[in-house]
Amino acid sequence: MLVTGLTAVSTVLGFARDVVIGAVFGAGAALDAWLVAQGVLNVVLGLAAWAMARSVTPVVSREAARERDAGTGCRGHRGFDVALTLTLVALGAAAVVAGLLAAPLTAVLAPGFAGEQAATAAALTRIVLVATVLVAATDLLASLAQAHGRFAWSSVQGVPFNLVMIAAAGLLGPHWGIAALPAGYVAGSAARLLLQLPPLRALGTRVRPRWDLADPGFREIVRLVPPMLVGNAVVNVNTLVDRAVGSTLAEGSITALTYGWRLVDLPETLVIASLLVPLYPALSAAAGDPPELRRLVGRGLAVVVTALTPLCVLFTVLAGPLVATAFGHGAFDAEDTAATATAVAWYAPALLALGIRQVVVRASYALGDSRGPVVVAVLAMVVNVAGDLVLAPVLGVAGIAAATSASLVLAAALNAWLLHRRHGGLDARPALALLLRALALGAVSGAAGAAVHAALAGAPELLLVPAVVLVVGAVHVLGLALLRAPELGLARDATRTVLRRR
Repeated sequence: MLVTGLTAVSTVLGFARDVVIGAVFGAGAALDAWLVAQGVLNVVLGLAAWAMARSVTPVVSREAARERDAGTGCRGHRGFDVALTLTLVALGAAAVVAGLLAAPLTAVLAPGFAGEQAATAAALTRIVLVATVLVAATDLLASLAQAHGRFAWSSVQGVPFNLVMIAAAGLLGPHWGIAALPAGYVAGSAARLLLQLPPLRALGTRVRPRWDLADPGFREIVRLVPPMLVGNAVVNVNTLVDRAVGSTLAEGSITALTYGWRLVDLPETLVIASLLVPLYPALSAAAGDPPELRRLVGRGLAVVVTALTPLCVLFTVLAGPLVATAFGHGAFDAEDTAATATAVAWYAPALLALGIRQVVVRASYALGDSRGPVVVAVLAMVVNVAGDLVLAPVLGVAGIAAATSASLVLAAALNAWLLHRRHGGLDARPALALLLRALALGAVSGAAGAAVHAALAGAPELLLVPAVVLVVGAVHVLGLALLRAPELGLARDATRTVLRRR
């Protein structure tokens, strides 16, 4: 709950950032070029930073648990120091190489770009790559603090970043043009890094450069990196293929897909990401206690499914009004709004699938199994790429979004099956009952919401949206009560836990 509350502040500011950027630049060639430039940065970071940050969590969590049991306090983590040093050096070198090859890289990632748009994408790439080392250091230091149970500072790190980006877009954008965005990205990334220092100081943890590649802790971290590296690379490939295919469609298609996903992803940030921050170290600590692990997985799935199901319904029923309310300002015109709403409607099923996948994959990682999730990620990538190539020429933006949703649904189902069959880490019957209840209530609440939407057709969005939200939410909660669903106890248990802590 602490992480969710703090993350909400950062998320609201991130949403405001996207609104300001859309209003200043609109869904056109320049913003498409910026999003492709960010894709190059993600490729570089995907080479090591994300995988290394996730790999240190199980190792450091166990070391921190032993320190707490012994009452010695944090004495530092040599394996983490080596991992941080190696990652920053490797990514710094990769960023330099990527900057030198910016033009051919952007040509591969956006084959539909030509002339001035291609040159703009390459120039923006060179600027934003400066942030590579800053972002990598932030992720690793945040993982170190989280492994010690310190979540506040990492949860609020988006506040300074988004404030800087809003200022860059709103104040500098009209004068500097699209170049204001990568400049703001670099400055905001530096601000994020500074916020990771207070929790480390409070812990008394000293981080220093080390090159001891034979350190046992570092070797354990390294063993986890390759499969996580492949898994993250697969996720990046999906995004890059979506944007590459989108670059062959009408101008603004990449922006429509990106903004559509960000709107759908908003609850994922608030619910799933916030839940996983404390859940992942807890799962790692419970790896040797199967009943406790299954209990944690079950609770995590219950939170995700209960919170996200009605939101999936709302994104489907209210795609147009939600996009118009969120982004339909300034240079973001009616055509941009319609394309983005199409993406939102087809992305909606992906939200629930993503939440389920995230929980069960983290449980597999905590058990030391990263190979299974990687194999599933590769299969899902094949589905996504094939879907893009087949559906985009026919359905356009809707085809790309539908391919993404299909790939995530497949990944969620296969990862849950692997966790149950290979490790016994999931109680299958309660999980299946939870999902069936969610689907049934989603269908009923969706029908009720669609009826209200039709009855209020032509009404102002400020009346239409709250009315549909109220009906969908009420029908869903009433259905849970009539079914006597155990998910209703989650809020009660959380409240009791908070009161006990106070």
